[in-house]
Amino acid sequence: MMNQTVVLFDDYEMDSQNLHTSLLLAGYDFPVVVIEDDGFLPPEVSSIYEHYLGDYSKSPFAIGKPRYFNQIDVPDYWEISGDNRSGKIQDLNHIRGYIQYMEPKNKRLVKRVDWMDENGVIRSSDHYNQYGVLFARTYYNKSGKRVVKTFFSASGKDVITENYITGDIMLEADGVMHIFRSKTELVLKYFRDKGWESARILFNSLSTPFFVSESLPENGMQDILFWQEGPRPDVPGNMQIILEGRATRTNKIMVQKRRSYNRFLELGVPEDKIQPLGFIYPFMKTNEHVTEALICTNSDQVEQLETLVKALPQLRFHVAAITEMSQKLMRMGNYENVRLYPAAKESTFDTLFEKCDFYLDINHANEIVNAVSEAFLYNQLIFGFSNTIHNWDYVAPEHIYHTGETDKLIAELAACIEDYDLMEDHLYVQQQFAMAEEEYSFLQEQKE
Repeated sequence: MMNQTVVLFDDYEMDSQNLHTSLLLAGYDFPVVVIEDDGFLPPEVSSIYEHYLGDYSKSPFAIGKPRYFNQIDVPDYWEISGDNRSGKIQDLNHIRGYIQYMEPKNKRLVKRVDWMDENGVIRSSDHYNQYGVLFARTYYNKSGKRVVKTFFSASGKDVITENYITGDIMLEADGVMHIFRSKTELVLKYFRDKGWESARILFNSLSTPFFVSESLPENGMQDILFWQEGPRPDVPGNMQIILEGRATRTNKIMVQKRRSYNRFLELGVPEDKIQPLGFIYPFMKTNEHVTEALICTNSDQVEQLETLVKALPQLRFHVAAITEMSQKLMRMGNYENVRLYPAAKESTFDTLFEKCDFYLDINHANEIVNAVSEAFLYNQLIFGFSNTIHNWDYVAPEHIYHTGETDKLIAELAACIEDYDLMEDHLYVQQQFAMAEEEYSFLQEQKE
């Protein structure tokens, strides 16, 4: 009988979230633990640090929700201002701090406040969590380099201090001061405290999670690496340890990106040493009509937009932005088949993702609202140009065009509008490229 299984993540970014969701949808309810806690973890995910810091929801400093950008404590007469990207704190003409938001940034919820010295160099950062509590502070030297980070308990006491220069971590727990020479040692203490030394570990990083796996007692090679990084020019050294059978507890590697899997094969990694395994995606809708296209942008640099609008009068283009739009982009609203949404609210984006059938990843500059992955989850057919694609994991190569191939893109869009079966074929290609998995088969061999 298999030992208990624990999922260990470095952080809880999108790929970690996708793997967690996939495990739940496949019927696995394993404990999920995150090492790098940004203060906004969901309640079903545990934090190594918070285990020793207490329940912030019951902290006397909690306000019950994330702080809004103007809820930062500042001296009298200092001014707080902000837009949908970030905020700043000023003392007359002097900028004293910058406010960094959680995603989506248009909500203006505070994640971090960077405090500046008279020379404009960052000297400390205050880290806030989902309860509005200041849970950590990072200190910098005169050059703006990180030196120390201190974590505060729910009651406000200094409990954990991490030294970025030496790598040491000090933890005060149960009246005892523990000194660890690395983050791996801290995580190992956590595993011992939980009684998980022999548990099987599912992990997605070759840094601390892999070092933890290597440092725990042998468990019959039950641990699994889920590789989620993009394609790279070589095979990582720590992965070679697993591939060559020299790891203490890991002999299985699941590669979760199509381009990365293909690249490893090109590099000569034997097929029997790695296994392609994507994610189970909870698709949110099926398409019933094919006449609406969505573009999300905070820039007026949208590749071939006017050409597409003129060539496809049968297709309605919805262009949405978190910010206000320039006059150049606003003029596109003169076309009958264009709808513009400047300074759009979250509810507007939700409606557009639900409504539209195509997503055109054709805007330059940064991606907003995780638009490509959202479009994928809403079963939108994604097209783009090779110089504008923001997330290569969800866009099939067949749906990416060079800027000189606009006529081909127009022809394909027109064909999909006319032929719903063709649209379905394209969606299948898109899902296959993204390695969309079925619930019944996900890690099926682990159930047997």
